[in-house]
Amino acid sequence: MKILAINPGSTSTKLGLFDDNKLLYKESISHHVEELSSFSTSFDQKDFRTQAVLEFLRKNNVDLKTIDVVIGRGGILKPLPAGTYKVNAIMLEELRNASYDHPSNIGAVIALEIAKAAGVPAYIADPVCVDEFEDVARISGLKELERLSLSHALNTRATLFKYTEEVHKSVLETNVVIAHLGGGISITPIKNGKMVDVSGANDGGPFSPERSGALPTTKLIRFCFSSGMKEKELVDYVTKRGGLASYLGTTDLRKVTELIDAGDKHARLIFDAMCYQIAKEIGAMATVLKGNVEAILLTGGMAFNETLVAEVTERVAWIAPVKVYPGEEELEALASAALRVLRGEDQAKEYV
Repeated sequence: MKILAINPGSTSTKLGLFDDNKLLYKESISHHVEELSSFSTSFDQKDFRTQAVLEFLRKNNVDLKTIDVVIGRGGILKPLPAGTYKVNAIMLEELRNASYDHPSNIGAVIALEIAKAAGVPAYIADPVCVDEFEDVARISGLKELERLSLSHALNTRATLFKYTEEVHKSVLETNVVIAHLGGGISITPIKNGKMVDVSGANDGGPFSPERSGALPTTKLIRFCFSSGMKEKELVDYVTKRGGLASYLGTTDLRKVTELIDAGDKHARLIFDAMCYQIAKEIGAMATVLKGNVEAILLTGGMAFNETLVAEVTERVAWIAPVKVYPGEEELEALASAALRVLRGEDQAKEYV
């Protein structure tokens, strides 16, 4: 089965053509800022980016009629259960009017454009808004502020499927804690295959290379009033310039490791604090599963760092065995989601 996966990012469009799970062609097409600046919104980039996809296929001598399915990265939609969704008119309209303008919002529309030309289905899978919270997880402590489910759902679910395939177990019988460790961190307890809670990448949880994580509430309120920043500036400050960036001036974990190796004690303290907070949140999510945790799965780009993995493992291995799945292979995750539908292992959902 030939699967075309499409992942639009801020300044690139990542593409992969797969034969079942085998990668045939892969490319990250860079878009110059000057090119994108002529478009008012991400949706306005639809034709521009679609042409880039068609050029990728032409360059690799791929006939559209040989493609069996096209799957795009999902965007900002309303809360929905995990899974693979057919692209339909309702979805496209909501993405066009999404509360947050991001290139991922056109993953579905590009997928549909290409799929129509090929005469095949178009899907998205496991967007950031996957919501399988238990009701108790929505309560924040202040009635005006409900906890929301926003996470690295695509990679989290892909890691879940990798694990269950390895241990020859049904996803629906699996209880694990999955920590996605990247520029943002999200830590998710999986209960019988469902993402029943999450430490969101932007709201709460450990600090990461660029995000602040949970902060002292009253101090944060005072800081908001005294900083002189406007709302968007404050949001950007805690989600793009927090964490390692705030303390060490870099979001690159490799540079932090170099500082530590050179004897920088402050860098070592901040690194240790991040590991400490990751482990603490994994422990918290183990309580969501009432201790019924068969494994702790570490994934994302920071899972390549052996020191980080070792420090986190030292703190949490008493809860359950730790397994590591480094990297964030979004194209592969999209292709796998489409393949499960093609093989009849999963059923594509209707977006309503």
